[in-house]
Amino acid sequence: MVPSFWRFAAGVAVAAAAALPLSGAAQQQPTDPAKQQAERQASQPLNNAPVWREVRSGEPAFTSIPGRETNVLIQPSLRLPGQPLASGGEAWRQFRNTLVTPFGGGLVAAVLFIIGAIYFWKGPIKVHSAPSGQLIERFSAVERYAHWVVAISFCILGVTGLIILLGKHVLLPVIGYTLFAWLTSLSKNLHNFVGPVFVLSLLVFIVLFVRDNLPKAYDFGWFASFGGMFGGKHVASGKFNAGEKTWFWGGVVGLSLIVSASGLVLNFPNFDQVRAVMIQANLIHAIAAVLVVAMSLGHMYLGSIGVEGAYGAMRFGYVDEAWAKEHHQYWYDDVKAGRVKAATASGAPDAPITVHT
Repeated sequence: MVPSFWRFAAGVAVAAAAALPLSGAAQQQPTDPAKQQAERQASQPLNNAPVWREVRSGEPAFTSIPGRETNVLIQPSLRLPGQPLASGGEAWRQFRNTLVTPFGGGLVAAVLFIIGAIYFWKGPIKVHSAPSGQLIERFSAVERYAHWVVAISFCILGVTGLIILLGKHVLLPVIGYTLFAWLTSLSKNLHNFVGPVFVLSLLVFIVLFVRDNLPKAYDFGWFASFGGMFGGKHVASGKFNAGEKTWFWGGVVGLSLIVSASGLVLNFPNFDQVRAVMIQANLIHAIAAVLVVAMSLGHMYLGSIGVEGAYGAMRFGYVDEAWAKEHHQYWYDDVKAGRVKAATASGAPDAPITVHT
């Protein structure tokens, strides 16, 4: 009796031991997503939530197309400042349309309004002394050429960029879809091809003008009196005053280099930038571009109709000694004392004669 019992118990143990791996394998067998989706379609027709939940997770899947992120159909969720959680592309669109576009457009409009108000209130800043007929070369031919390449390419990029950023809200309701589509396509292509020209000319421009834009102690006096704009008092300065140096370091060097670097990331996606990098570059590019365009409007105003003789200096290279002494006295004194080399001539700035170097 006893041996029979032990033989029976041993048989049960062996059977149980053999059954345990089979049950564990059944529990660990992964669920087939395709089979699960087919079963769901039978019980809940048109409910594709599990599939899209997996797609929106951002987890890499299989693809035969080579390249970074080609195996990710939809970016994972992202939360940008002031925006709800959304997929990466949608988060970028919301941030751009609800913050960058309205605030950027408002900033540019506000600066234009302020410039217009100042012009109609005070008018252009004129030279108080009569022309002396004696000229000083302010900008060489190389400096003027570099400036105009930067200026023209910057204007093209600024206008086309504003069309791309604001056109949907400002131009589209006025000119309609057909003309707006043509204008936007033209703007995009101009923006893409002129961008590298601006970047290269900007680097040359910075090298040519950096020395004369180094800060000096007397620049603090210019800031203290706001350049004499409101007090009417003459403020002496070097070849460039403190306001021009602020534009150079803040607008030309700082913001323009940021715009250039982020623009190259966007212009050459064939370097395999991932989508998150492209989103960051796009937002940085748009914000920095709006800021530098707003700053440039003040520079353009003062360099054209805001200050008498400023445009002629960059176009022809020469300024009258009366203009130089009134607007840049320290530079004028250095030229007259021989501490700074500059060609001299006589006549009018647009037609110098008897040039001496």
